[in-house]
Amino acid sequence: MCLGIPGKIIEIEDSIGMKMAKIDFGGVIRSACIEAIPDAIVGDYTIIHAGFALNILSEEEAMETLSLLQEIADLNEELSVNEQDN
Repeated sequence: MCLGIPGKIIEIEDSIGMKMAKIDFGGVIRSACIEAIPDAIVGDYTIIHAGFALNILSEEEAMETLSLLQEIADLNEELSVNEQDN
């Protein structure tokens, strides 16, 4: 299963003939291709999968998705701890 992660566009540039952006994933900055979302601007949130932006999200949608991902991570950690106790 593959997962797209929301991030915030903090910089846009043309690199080697492609529209690229620096994306902030809660303090971790990565580059991604944003050719598929030509209307994107700095400050937009987007879903990134395998280095490519898939769509633009509202800040509310991005925060909701990040919250759900955190819940999954917390549950996974809790299940791992319970397995070690058994």
